[in-house]
Amino acid sequence: MEALAARLSQLDAHAEGAIRVVTFYDTLMRRRVDLPALARSSAGLAECVAGVRLHGTGRVVRASPDGTDASAPPGPASTTAPITLDEEEIGAVWLERAGPPHPLDDVLLDRLAIAAAAVVERYGPASTTMADPALVELAVSADCDEAGRARALRLLGFAADLPVRAVAVRSDVPLDRVAALLCPGRPVKAAPLADAGIVLVTATDTGTAAGTAADSASSQSDLLPAGVRAGVGAAGDPVRSWREARTALRFTAERRPVVRYADLGALALLAEIPEDVARANHDVAAIARLARHPEDLETLDAFCATGSLRRAADRLHLHHSSVARRIEQITKTLGIELAHPSGLMRAGLALTAWRLLDN
Repeated sequence: MEALAARLSQLDAHAEGAIRVVTFYDTLMRRRVDLPALARSSAGLAECVAGVRLHGTGRVVRASPDGTDASAPPGPASTTAPITLDEEEIGAVWLERAGPPHPLDDVLLDRLAIAAAAVVERYGPASTTMADPALVELAVSADCDEAGRARALRLLGFAADLPVRAVAVRSDVPLDRVAALLCPGRPVKAAPLADAGIVLVTATDTGTAAGTAADSASSQSDLLPAGVRAGVGAAGDPVRSWREARTALRFTAERRPVVRYADLGALALLAEIPEDVARANHDVAAIARLARHPEDLETLDAFCATGSLRRAADRLHLHHSSVARRIEQITKTLGIELAHPSGLMRAGLALTAWRLLDN
């Protein structure tokens, strides 16, 4: 292919050159190359930087003629062409040529755009769709070998070079609708599993939430009336992400419908405590008794979350003196001095441990 690219770069603008450019890209498509390889090959053929951008994910791939990723700041595009899939513009391709466009640049970009669309259709995740539960289960199962997992992810439509984030969901709302709420504008796959529904979404990097509603207060408020609970795992290994997502799901509450595992920190250790040990704990048992009175439980929750009578009163829409009376009674019921920081922390841990049992 390198030798062919070298020969083609010397061709004049005539029909034979155009035919050979078409043949060049037909060969790349038969070899099922990915977007980086497609950009590198195009840059070598054009003898200038070539770029590919996907609108849906914001992903940009730029390659230099020497076959490496382009590290210099993007220059002005000398020629561009849209990437179209199913009559929808999903991205763009371009060349960054220092001088005027070459006669075959339009043909090259036209074929590059067609090849890029084929790559997205083959490997890139489509819009939100319900997926085969068997494939999803293989993708997140610790018992599946790496080859089987890679094949399952490929068949689900996920690109091999992007990390995957898992979201565990409980809701009466259809899962495909939940996925659209959780990941607005993101390509996702969803499937019901035995213990919880699962949404898989590609993440552009391992440090962001990939557009999940965990990053958006407005999105979380949209989930409240829908009765959706969701736990979000970290982007990367789908097995670990699914395990984290299920753990985070247990920490969700009515006022906090979406929880990211990364935000739990040391609190995640509470999920490792055996249930019989947690139920036998004096403080957790006291919270279970308090739960028979929803108003008291709600008051304790607000006080633990804010650490202040006045802020708890604002959250509960009550006068602070009413909240003070409730906290005084709750202190006697629990046998924990809530006015002291150590007591407040103790009550908060017991409340969280009890919720894990309830969830």
